Amino acid sequence: MEYSYEDIDKVVNFKTWSEKKKIDELFRIDCYQYTNLGKESTKTEREIVKRKSKAIYKAVTKINQEVGKHLLYAQD
Repeated sequence: MEYSYEDIDKVVNFKTWSEKKKIDELFRIDCYQYTNLGKESTKTEREIVKRKSKAIYKAVTKINQEVGKHLLYAQD
């Protein structure tokens, strides 16, 4: 099953998944967002993706605080 941005909390709360699997899935969701942007994407669409990406990185922080902090710090 493929998860989407709306499933972030569900992924974070899976009990049977390892930390690595959860973070990998969150990264896949984030990557999917950016791959769907194109040259013709509006500034608003890019800003929405950036905000969603920040929410994903905050979710990563819930799983692994160190990794999440680095991601949030590195985001423009």
